[in-house]
Amino acid sequence: MLIALAVGFGTLALRAFGALESLELSAYDWFVRLRPATGAADGRIALITVTEDDLRARGWPLSDDVLADVLERVARLRPRAVGVDIYRDQPVPPGSERLAATLARYERLVWVMKFGDGASGVPPPPALRNTEAVGFNDILVDPGGVVRRGLLFLDDGVRVVSAFGLRLALLYLEPAGVTAEADPRDPRLFRLGRVTIRPLEPNDGGYVGADARGYQFLLDFRGARHSFPSFDLGTVLSGKLAGDALRDKIVVLGVTAESVKDHFYIPHSRTLGDNQQIPGVVLHAHIASQLLSIGMDGVRPMASPPEWQEAVWIVLWSTLAALLALGVRSPWRLGSAALGGLVALTLVDGIAFAYGWWLPLVPAAIGWVSAAGGATSYFAYRETMERAALMQLFSRHVSKEVAETLWRHREQFVKGGRPHSQRLVATVLFSDLMGFTSVSEKLAPEALMEWLNEYMEAMTVEISRHGGVINKYIGDSIMAMFGAPLARTTDAEIRADAVNAVECALALEAALERLHREWRARGLATIGMRIGIFTGPMVAGSLGGPERLEYTVVGDTVNTASRLESFDKELFAHTTCRILIGEATLRYLGDQFVAERVGDATLKGKEEKVAVYRIIGRTPR
Repeated sequence: MLIALAVGFGTLALRAFGALESLELSAYDWFVRLRPATGAADGRIALITVTEDDLRARGWPLSDDVLADVLERVARLRPRAVGVDIYRDQPVPPGSERLAATLARYERLVWVMKFGDGASGVPPPPALRNTEAVGFNDILVDPGGVVRRGLLFLDDGVRVVSAFGLRLALLYLEPAGVTAEADPRDPRLFRLGRVTIRPLEPNDGGYVGADARGYQFLLDFRGARHSFPSFDLGTVLSGKLAGDALRDKIVVLGVTAESVKDHFYIPHSRTLGDNQQIPGVVLHAHIASQLLSIGMDGVRPMASPPEWQEAVWIVLWSTLAALLALGVRSPWRLGSAALGGLVALTLVDGIAFAYGWWLPLVPAAIGWVSAAGGATSYFAYRETMERAALMQLFSRHVSKEVAETLWRHREQFVKGGRPHSQRLVATVLFSDLMGFTSVSEKLAPEALMEWLNEYMEAMTVEISRHGGVINKYIGDSIMAMFGAPLARTTDAEIRADAVNAVECALALEAALERLHREWRARGLATIGMRIGIFTGPMVAGSLGGPERLEYTVVGDTVNTASRLESFDKELFAHTTCRILIGEATLRYLGDQFVAERVGDATLKGKEEKVAVYRIIGRTPR
């Protein structure tokens, strides 16, 4: 959970500093392009375009006479609103008086002006100044040159001006009874029809500290894959336009010629072919089209949750990734699950986008991947440390297969980086050499150590081969366990451990006899061995601290096995190996071994007598 929170809040910090803004805006563009397109272009809007051919024929800028002519011809076709996206702050004769008269007669006209910033503004035609027939055409361009936001109003503290597209939309909506008004619950908010358009805030969606001056909203470009009905200027002026081509439509006159630099990138630009920019007149048509959809169809503009909800969303995905890593430890399964989580996140965000909500995709995806990777790295590190600790305890004393089994079952065996205490039923084997002291007196220290290592190596091999775990070496003594460290759960398993311990004892005897033959050939001393075996309950766990940790078993069973090994050292002292077991072990052996009863003995440190048996060998078959 600490990893999840660290990743989540780290991602939020990156986002707050703007490091993810460009990625989030690219994700927004991607969702805009993936959203199902409308069936056709908005037929409520038509364009009259000034093309390169028109400029060659009539020059640039177009004269006032040409503009007056086209406006008069358009007005006769009875459109519902006409907009002109061409600056005309200064007269361009000839025809200036004619244009002024046309503007004074025509009431359903909107002409552009540039609000700008101080001296950069461009006023409207003199005949329309201080009238309602003016709208600004300022465009908000995000870093990277893409237009994603539209403006409804701008003010400089003295005047408030409406956008060009909004003016045209209101003229179109007026006959339908749709008007602009203040939201009844919050008069500061603008309402069009039954939809309240909330202004974009500086940190809405993927934006970080955006310039949110004016009344902004997100553009949806729903019809961007389709062209608006369009007619070039020459066609209109030649009188070849059909009588109903512009009836009851919004008509926007603007320049599409590439030589007039009025083109913009939009989220759809990567799918628009060779020419990835759209003319300004088309952009304003999109803005007007979206406002018509808001006013008449109730289509809400794109919105984003409050910042605190976005933060919860990002941290939530980081947390889910950490929980996934906790539950899925396999790298392949975790990789597949993490990929599936990214797909699920993308689908959820895509569905929300289709319903008008812009949820954080990039920060949530970064949190998901980073938290999953961080948690996986943590678990891998912890498992490495646990494996090292486990192998340090057992790898030298058990077979490779047993060590791997311990690791596979580590969750039930290791707790807090060390083997946890557990109650189990197992068989303990103690072995000791007879007369080791006298042998050690006859050998030099180096020779004694070499002789003893040769003996221990042979014994270790046999114990490991029979599934035993060497718990410790005590001088010339060995303590081994059968049935630990993994607890047995059935009588069959406990019985197998007892049989393996006795089989191991006979194998140790055979190994010692082989050593005798080799030692005699080299002129070395031979020696006998005592073995004590007992089966019963005990407690297994680790003793020590971080610097030195030892796995061991304790309990009466362990003490009894040790006492059996040391019981009456002169008894059967003439044999190569004396193997004594308790009755508790004998009950598990069945008829697999030949055993003779030694008697009931009071072992050192024990009050109750123990029935002692000697193992002679395997039962003949």
